[in-house]
Amino acid sequence: MGEKKNIAFFGIKYYPSRGGTSRVAENLIRNLAQNHNVTIYCYKHKLAKTNIKGVHVIQFPEIKLDSIGVFLYYFICYCHIRLFGTYDIVHAHKIDSFLFLKGLSKKAKVIATVHGVPYKDGVWGGIAKSFFLMNEQRFLKFKGVKTAISKPLCAYYKEKYNVDVKFVPNGINPVEESHESTIETFWPKAVPKDTPYVFFAARRIMGIKGLHTLLKAYKKINYKGNIFVAGDLNFNPIYIKEVKELSKGLNVYYLGYVNPLSALLELVTKSEYFVFPSEIEGMSIMLLEVASTGKPILASDIPENTQVFDDNDVLFFKSKDVEDLSKKLLWIENNKPRFEKLGLNAKKKVNTQYTWDKITLEYLSLYNL
Repeated sequence: MGEKKNIAFFGIKYYPSRGGTSRVAENLIRNLAQNHNVTIYCYKHKLAKTNIKGVHVIQFPEIKLDSIGVFLYYFICYCHIRLFGTYDIVHAHKIDSFLFLKGLSKKAKVIATVHGVPYKDGVWGGIAKSFFLMNEQRFLKFKGVKTAISKPLCAYYKEKYNVDVKFVPNGINPVEESHESTIETFWPKAVPKDTPYVFFAARRIMGIKGLHTLLKAYKKINYKGNIFVAGDLNFNPIYIKEVKELSKGLNVYYLGYVNPLSALLELVTKSEYFVFPSEIEGMSIMLLEVASTGKPILASDIPENTQVFDDNDVLFFKSKDVEDLSKKLLWIENNKPRFEKLGLNAKKKVNTQYTWDKITLEYLSLYNL
């Protein structure tokens, strides 16, 4: 593994993870902690200090001022590193924390990892978009090591800016499949146990996750089965009102945000199949985690999904296309054995090509340059 390093993780808010970028960092940390001195900066949480054995945690309270609060949190973390940090490596995550890359590089070697381009997702207003674009320029001009979790994003940076960004994928820790948990907390009270259902999940329910497309397609085929929807319903009230209106006439059950990961994967395992209609992604760690269960997946054909899986692993539909999604839903009803075989192929691919023990070695090679 080489020389033992002092490694700090910057740009992470949630630890224990709540999905997305924080899950990526947590998985990487889990594979680094036995051989390196790892510190993570995060929001204050009662389980943070004991989440992963041997990890040093520096916590600050969450500042409830929307994007300004997030900026102030990153600024406080940055000041702590500049004043007190004694790290060999600072691994910075997410564009919204990249304002501080140059300053961080005065204290340690910095690895900067992009997980997506938030100014494209239609969620943020003009000021926030301008901030993300400014931070992206900081990233592109940064002289240190630059990585991204998405091949299409690396290609975009090369084509538009002639900047080389190294692709390092996301992955899964297979050991997480065996964690015991209960789903009773999330199971709808009106639904008997062992009732069949199809499953949709996101950390936050918002337009770019494509739930509206899914509901329109199920309505189009007059679907009579059960649809379980997992995800935080508080992020965009206007959109939630829209999808709940679309839910009328369907058997849709909103479970809220499902955590821990073991509970989410248990719900996946008990489902008939998983639908992933997302319109924008980096490289979805949820898609990898779902694939690791062997359940078949129906997913949008965005490049970030097709960079990982092909038609032998996942059933794809044209992104945002209700008509095509409807046709694929009907195909599933008539071809269940073939569909289930795709799920097993996806599981094999993830467990052989996208595990964190392999991906960690890629990051270590960058740490040791």
